[in-house]
Amino acid sequence: SKAAMHRPRLAVSPALQSACCPQNSSGFENADRVGYRYRDNHFDRAFFQQHSKGSHMNLDQAMQQRRSIRGFLDKPVARELLEEVIALANRAPSSMNTQPWHLHVLTGEPLEKVRKGNTERMLGGVKPSREIEDYSAYQGEHRKRQIEIAVQLFEAMGIERHDAERRQDWVMRGFRQFDAPVSVVVCFDRDLLGNTIAHFDTGAMTYGLVLAAWSRGLGAVINGQGIMQSPVVREVAEIPEDQVILTCVALGWPDEDFIANSVVSRRRPVENVTRFLGFDD
Repeated sequence: SKAAMHRPRLAVSPALQSACCPQNSSGFENADRVGYRYRDNHFDRAFFQQHSKGSHMNLDQAMQQRRSIRGFLDKPVARELLEEVIALANRAPSSMNTQPWHLHVLTGEPLEKVRKGNTERMLGGVKPSREIEDYSAYQGEHRKRQIEIAVQLFEAMGIERHDAERRQDWVMRGFRQFDAPVSVVVCFDRDLLGNTIAHFDTGAMTYGLVLAAWSRGLGAVINGQGIMQSPVVREVAEIPEDQVILTCVALGWPDEDFIANSVVSRRRPVENVTRFLGFDD
């Protein structure tokens, strides 16, 4: 594919590599495989084939079965299908019905320009530049969960803990929007930049976007790496100055042979995230 043109090895700083691909301090060899979709050590192809023929799954199926897809077929996604998916996501709730979100959908040459620009800037040592306040390094339980999903992904891909070259290539995939045929750049109104509710509302719409895509047989991953060089994205996509780039979503048809697509991140049980008050036992 055209994306293969932009795959030079990237000299990633230790801080950035840690943020994108954290190491497991206890070692990969001790991580279990709970949550993987394997069948006799082979990828469960039937899972992705079930809803790729135009049939739609129900909400429970979409929410239970959705996972982040990081490997895509070199196959275009029809604009009509994307419009259908976005129409569903656009029904997301928002504070006072403000609907602060804007979407810029890139494919083909514009998306290749973003991939190329991201790659060149990172290779050139340009510091990542995002338009929202960046998060600091995760600590405590959040850091443990970050490490856990990295271990799941690296074990599935056979990436050893000390394999620096393959780890760096994994980081590079994120800057290339995971070589997906479509990238949806998610923005919100700049005059709400200081209003965290607008971030919340736009996040709700983004979740609706990936759920609607999944229900149509499409895979997606919400990909902050794809807009870490936001000036590139803004210039190529001609994003108006009154909008702030929040994140992007890599989207396309899942590659059944890309084993990391089988990984299911784990979730805490309901009793660990919820308190019920005033209910009878």
